[in-house]
Amino acid sequence: MINKILIANRGEIALRVLRACKELGIETVAVHSMVDRDLKHVRLADESVCIGPNPSTQSYLNIPSIIAAMEITDSVGVHPGYGFLAENADFAEQVQKSGFTFIGPSADVIRLMGDKVSAIQAMKQAGVPTVPGSDGPLPDDKERCIKIAREIGYPVIIKAAAGGGGRGMRVVHTEAALLNSIQVTKSEAGAAFGDDTVYMEKFLENPRHVEVQILSDGQGNTIHLYDRDCSLQRRHQKVLEEAPAPGVDEDARQAVFESCIKACNEIGYRGAGTFEFLYEDGRYYFIEMNTRIQVEHPVSEMVTGVDLIKEQIRVCAGEKLSIKQEDIKLSGHAFECRINAEDSKTFMPCPGTVQNFHAPGGLGVRVDSHLYSGYKVPANYDSMIAKIITYAETREQALIKMGVALDELVVDGIKTNTPLQQELVKDEGFRAGGVNIHYLEKKLNL
Repeated sequence: MINKILIANRGEIALRVLRACKELGIETVAVHSMVDRDLKHVRLADESVCIGPNPSTQSYLNIPSIIAAMEITDSVGVHPGYGFLAENADFAEQVQKSGFTFIGPSADVIRLMGDKVSAIQAMKQAGVPTVPGSDGPLPDDKERCIKIAREIGYPVIIKAAAGGGGRGMRVVHTEAALLNSIQVTKSEAGAAFGDDTVYMEKFLENPRHVEVQILSDGQGNTIHLYDRDCSLQRRHQKVLEEAPAPGVDEDARQAVFESCIKACNEIGYRGAGTFEFLYEDGRYYFIEMNTRIQVEHPVSEMVTGVDLIKEQIRVCAGEKLSIKQEDIKLSGHAFECRINAEDSKTFMPCPGTVQNFHAPGGLGVRVDSHLYSGYKVPANYDSMIAKIITYAETREQALIKMGVALDELVVDGIKTNTPLQQELVKDEGFRAGGVNIHYLEKKLNL
C-alpha cells in the first residue's frame, strides 16, 4: 500500500480523500493556493505545501509545482480528485515519469477516453451502445457532411472531440444551417481546446442522463456499482442526483452494465470511472467516460456500501479488487443535492465569510463539506461548498429525508442555492421520477 499521498485538489473532495487516506493509515500532504491556507483538509493533513498564487493556473493546474511538492515531501502517490488535473493525461504521464503513482488510469487510457471520437470508437468495439453519428471526425468535404447528416436524420448535434462541461457543441435542426454550424463549432473548439476536430451525432430530443459507476483493477477484474440519474441540470451542470436511476428498462440496464465491464477490461482501465449515457425510449446511448471519481459518487456508495475512494487507492497501488460483483448488493435509494455559494435565482456566485454553519444530521444523512463557521469562501474557484446526501429504504423516504435535511442546513453570511434545492425536492414532476435533461431549465424558464 502507498504510505503517503499528496492530494492535488481543494474543497470537499480534498477532505473526502484525506478521510479515506486516514482510514487506510496513509499519511497525507495537502497542497493549496495562498487563499486556501485555511481549508479544513489543509489543517488536518500531516503536511501542507503552498503551491502558488490564487489563480488555479498558477496553483492547482501548475504541474511542475505539484510534482515539486511531491518530491520535497517524499510523497509516493497523488490523488487528483475531480476537476483541475484529474483527467489531464500529461499530468498523469509526468507523475509516472517522475517515479510517483497516479491514483487513476494510465495516461494512454485518459487520452483515449478524453477524445470523444476515439472514445466512441472504443466503446463501439466493446459493444457499448452509442448515439448514431459520423463514426469519426467530420471531413472537410461539405457534400459528405451533408450526406452524413441526412443519413443520421435531423436534428443533429455538432460536438468538439476535445470538448466537455457542456462546451463545444451546437444543435442543428435544418440542412440550411448545417455547414455554418460546423464551421462555427470548429472555430470555437480550436480557440477553447486547441483542437478543432468535430464530429456529428443524432440529437435526442428528450433524453435522461443516466450513468454507470465502475471499479476496475487493470488486471482483468471489473465490477459495476449500478447506476445514477443526473438529469436535473442547468446549462449542462448537474444540480441534484440520485441512485439508482428510477424507471429504466431492467433488461437494457443489465445489458449496459455488462458492456461497460467488457469495455473496461478491453482498454485496461484502472481505478474508479463513470460511463455517461443518454437514455430515451428504453435505450442507452454512450456520450462519454469520466476517468476519475465523480462529484456524485456518494449516492453510489450509499446504495452499495462500497467506499469508492478507498478502492480507487488500493487498485492504483497495484492491488486486485477486494470485492466481486456478487458481493455488490443494491439496497435502498439515495439523493445528493449540490449546495453552491450562489444566488438561487440569478445563479451569480456569492463568495464571502460564512458567519455560522450548521450541517443537518440524523439517520441516513451525510454531509460532504469543507465549510466551518468563519470560513471565507473565495471568489477564485467553483462555487460548490457542500453536498447533502440522504439515504432510505425507498425513493420516497429518501426524498422526504432530503427535504428535512435541507430545512436544517444553516449557512449564514453568504447566499446559497438551498432555496432552489428545497423547491426541487417538492416538485411534483421530479417526485414522480424520470424527468429529462431539459426539465429544470424549462422550470426555470431558461
